[in-house]
Amino acid sequence: MENLERLQEEVEQDLQAIERGCVEIILRKELAQKLLRSKQTGQPLKIKVGFDPSAPDIHLGHTVQLRKMRQLQDMGHTVYYLIGDFTAMVGDPSGRKETRPTLTKEQVLENAETYQRQACKILDEEKLKLVFNSEWFEPMTFAEVMELTSKYTVARLLERDDFAKRLDEQKPITVLELLYALMQGYDSVSLAVDIEMGGTDQKFNLLVGRDLQRAYGQEPQVAIIMPLLVGTDGVQKMSKSLGNYIGIDEHPNEMYGKTMSISDEIMVDYLTLLTDIPPEDIDRMKADTQAGQRNPKEVKKRLARELVRMYHGEDQSLQAEREFEKVFVNKGLPDDIEEVALTPDRLKDDGRIWIVELLMLAGFAKTRNEARRLVKGGGVSLDGKKVNDASLDVQPVDGMILRAGKRRFAKVALAE
Repeated sequence: MENLERLQEEVEQDLQAIERGCVEIILRKELAQKLLRSKQTGQPLKIKVGFDPSAPDIHLGHTVQLRKMRQLQDMGHTVYYLIGDFTAMVGDPSGRKETRPTLTKEQVLENAETYQRQACKILDEEKLKLVFNSEWFEPMTFAEVMELTSKYTVARLLERDDFAKRLDEQKPITVLELLYALMQGYDSVSLAVDIEMGGTDQKFNLLVGRDLQRAYGQEPQVAIIMPLLVGTDGVQKMSKSLGNYIGIDEHPNEMYGKTMSISDEIMVDYLTLLTDIPPEDIDRMKADTQAGQRNPKEVKKRLARELVRMYHGEDQSLQAEREFEKVFVNKGLPDDIEEVALTPDRLKDDGRIWIVELLMLAGFAKTRNEARRLVKGGGVSLDGKKVNDASLDVQPVDGMILRAGKRRFAKVALAE
């Protein structure tokens, strides 16, 4: 009895740690039972997290789930990192204005390798199992597919918000879209997982997994719902396509600068979801800033230092802070500026170069239209003088400093 009480106390401590930063746990009581059984038997729980192989680069928004996964790993449990290679080759049109493009097996594997390398900056690789859902979907017979479809009703699938909305708008829903939701749920059946984790936008799919496990005679998984991190714009979910992201592989100076650009309103969420700073310290910083006893900028600097330290190390963190102070506070130039080499063949007959071409050569724009937008937006300067005319031909000078936006610099180097 005494041993049971001790284990129950440990379970409650684990639950409180797991709950930090979560939106919802479905159901907490079930999770407590699973954690207790794991402690009694020594058998680690299986945690499943799906990975979208069409987007291999990890940003801080992804780390909200990754950090929670690492927390569960540190408690002794095993994470099953599910690569949806089969579903990626099918393509996922669910809830999208455009169907997601299908990927080849080679593209999926290449993206998975990139994603895993980045994810293991956070996860314990020894407690990570990489699995591909083609392992069970490719050998499935049509009879088995029909059995799967018999386990769930169309009415339940149509409860999904985006499906219900499209029905009201009399927009078509394909059978493939309905099957896709079942396929995601069947992943949980195949792995017989104890816990599945996902963002608030994945709640429906996680619940389908619970229902299908019951239908196949398994104990239903617990769903841990994590919040979606707001991007640097302070409005929309962090996304590379929206340009409001901070990548974990970005240069330390870029990571620090982007973090300093976030609004005061979202910095507490970043501290809570992205760092290991104790909750009581975060509460104190929040109270002090609200009372006007601490400058929000100082809190943001601590956040920026912590994030750079986590992904690039202490030395890079301190260096990034020095660079930020030098460039943005003291209006100086960074110590390390990449060069853009200009050979004679890049120049016009009069020795000049179009500002748009110079921006592209420096890597600040991928297309001419993008470069023009940079100029029109007022973010381009040469040796500190703003460039407002996108048709300007520049007379390059060796050592000239090209700047685009707040944090991108390049030094012109004339080459023979």
